[in-house]
Amino acid sequence: MSKKVLVIDDEADVRTFLTTVLRKGGYETTTATNGGEGLEQMRQERPDLVILDLQMPSHTGTDFYRKLTKDKDLARIPVIVVSGLAGRHLALKKPFAVFDKPIDPDEFLATVAQAVEA
Repeated sequence: MSKKVLVIDDEADVRTFLTTVLRKGGYETTTATNGGEGLEQMRQERPDLVILDLQMPSHTGTDFYRKLTKDKDLARIPVIVVSGLAGRHLALKKPFAVFDKPIDPDEFLATVAQAVEA
């Protein structure tokens, strides 16, 4: 059974790129355009991993992450940050990994594999 990954990003082209890379890597994907939508998807889909952008116009990635870590049922799900935001490594405590945009697909997939097996 393939692992499910939730991609949260407000940019359609980034969501498309990431889901394409993930699907080629054998992962099932679902998407959300902001943190609020992402929390709804988390509760419905119960993904094995979240790929999260931080800077979105409404319901930012940092807001999503704070709410996620306070939810005892969802807090165990690893998060990989993919962002162009400067200082993004300081925005969240203990994400599984942080990637700059644009990402290297091979390195990204290797990290995703580590995250879903952790």
